[in-house]
Amino acid sequence: MVELRGARVILRDVVRDDEARLREIAGAPEVAKWWGPVDEFDDMLAITVGGEVIGAIQYEEVEDPMYRSSGIDIFLGPRWHGRGFGQEAVRTLARWLIEERGHHRLTIDPAAHNTVAINAYERVGFKRVGVMRAYERDPVSGEFHDGLLMDLLAGELI
Repeated sequence: MVELRGARVILRDVVRDDEARLREIAGAPEVAKWWGPVDEFDDMLAITVGGEVIGAIQYEEVEDPMYRSSGIDIFLGPRWHGRGFGQEAVRTLARWLIEERGHHRLTIDPAAHNTVAINAYERVGFKRVGVMRAYERDPVSGEFHDGLLMDLLAGELI
């Protein structure tokens, strides 16, 4: 059971009672335009503030010792946007992945035109690495759009 504490957020395993709330959040137009439908929550942690589920964050670990690293992705309910909760959740998870799980490098890959997310990730310490052309299918238009590969080395976490 994972439970990670930031100053204002708690990241914890998603439980069955969270799923309807997370589907509601993921279905909000401001979230769905980046994520599309979310059906599985097995590999996610719920982001909570004061006991309320406000979004989810996930990580994927590469175990191969030659490439050991971890990737992160996140979504928050629209009313929680712009208040620093996403940055805090990313920072909290990043710290755990580095200090407890032993990763020296983390990646995150927002849509290249998602400037709000990119700016938030940069405030945590992520750096722009490169553009991945026609990287993912846009959940609204169905067209492929570019993704921005960003990474953070252990010593760069802010």
